[in-house]
Amino acid sequence: MEHSPPPFFKRGPAPVVRLAFFASLSLALLVLDARFHYAEGLRRILAIVAYPLQLVATAPLELGTRVAGYFTSQTALREDNAELRARLLASERDAQRYQAAEAEAERLRRLVGAAEHVQRRSIPAEIVYAGRDPYSLRVIIDKGSQQGVSAGSPVVDDTGVVGQVTRVYPLTAEVTLVTERDHAIPVEVVRTGLRVVAFGGGSSGLLELRFVAPNVEIRNGDLLATSGIDGTYPAGLPVATVSRVERDAAHGFARILCEPAAGVNRGRFVLVLSGERKLPPYPVEATPATEGRRDKPRRPPRKKDQNGAG
Repeated sequence: MEHSPPPFFKRGPAPVVRLAFFASLSLALLVLDARFHYAEGLRRILAIVAYPLQLVATAPLELGTRVAGYFTSQTALREDNAELRARLLASERDAQRYQAAEAEAERLRRLVGAAEHVQRRSIPAEIVYAGRDPYSLRVIIDKGSQQGVSAGSPVVDDTGVVGQVTRVYPLTAEVTLVTERDHAIPVEVVRTGLRVVAFGGGSSGLLELRFVAPNVEIRNGDLLATSGIDGTYPAGLPVATVSRVERDAAHGFARILCEPAAGVNRGRFVLVLSGERKLPPYPVEATPATEGRRDKPRRPPRKKDQNGAG
């Protein structure tokens, strides 16, 4: 009885033969494709079929790359943001310094212009600090007797009268502001020429015109300037602007409040005016006894007789 293997286990050509066949077939396909491009369409079809498989195979790597890139970008953005904030703060600080320097230069230019218009010798000074007494409106400047500052000298800035020097030290001086309570300065209304006296209002920061009749010709917005009749302040320096006028028939005087024109609460640079105007001496009032002797006529001297008797 003959035994033969089932058809499944039947062996075909030898492996060497099959290798040679497939190698020859591959070589032939390569040559034909290179010369005539027969396999171009087949490659396209295979590429289309394999593309989803390629996406699935490279998805984990792509996801990992994107996650790493995201965190790297976030770190870089945070660092860039911190650096940009530091630069912005530095730029803002420089901008504020520049604005402060520009404003200070503008005030100095206006102060120089004000000094040119004043007909007195002026000494530029800087306010170094305010007075120690919180209830007195005084400031300390960095110029004293060694620089030619004397007590009673008026102090102005580029916008008007600031105050008056009340105490002088070798290197510093104390200036009483025009808003100091009961500090008086003679002024005139520029619009009408009316002469009045402005008193400081103290902590309110205003000036007040006292002892003014209710029917006086003063209204809001009127400019008050120094009259110059006191011999201390030059005439024509801005002092204040009328801000409120209260007229009440029940009172004998009107209540007039004024806003100071100078920067009494702001600014750092001022001018100390010196060289007071040469005025004629104030006339001396005659006493009653002197007036009686002056008005009484003198009697002529009596002649002596020959005997020497009067």
